[in-house]
Amino acid sequence: MAKDEVKLFGYRGSPFALRVEWALKIKGVEYEYIDEDLKNKSPLLLHYNLVHKKIPVLVHYGRPVAESLVILEYVDETWKQNLIFPEDPYEKAQARFWARYADDKCQPSILNVFLKEGEELEKAVKEARENLKTLEI
Repeated sequence: MAKDEVKLFGYRGSPFALRVEWALKIKGVEYEYIDEDLKNKSPLLLHYNLVHKKIPVLVHYGRPVAESLVILEYVDETWKQNLIFPEDPYEKAQARFWARYADDKCQPSILNVFLKEGEELEKAVKEARENLKTLEI
């Protein structure tokens, strides 16, 4: 597949864009990476993600797909080699559940560890540990 058929709008510091990059690399898909300035988003990014106006956005043959977990599912279903999600529907549902848990609970609580101070920091550390411990189960 030619590189110009797949574009990924992302930001190098974003774990959400990084997971899409990993998926594309696992699949062996060539793509063009477009590093966005999140304080000054490009007109193309805003055009391709009309609703949230955020990264990541995958553009395949000019058609945009937004939201990292949705992109992962699209990548897995489009390029069949080296599956990312299990084929079994129940196992796939479990993988989606834990990915969303990591996005909704773990990522924000870990970010708070870097942003808070004093008693709020102690609370953030406790919450992050509890969320990560749940992932270990």
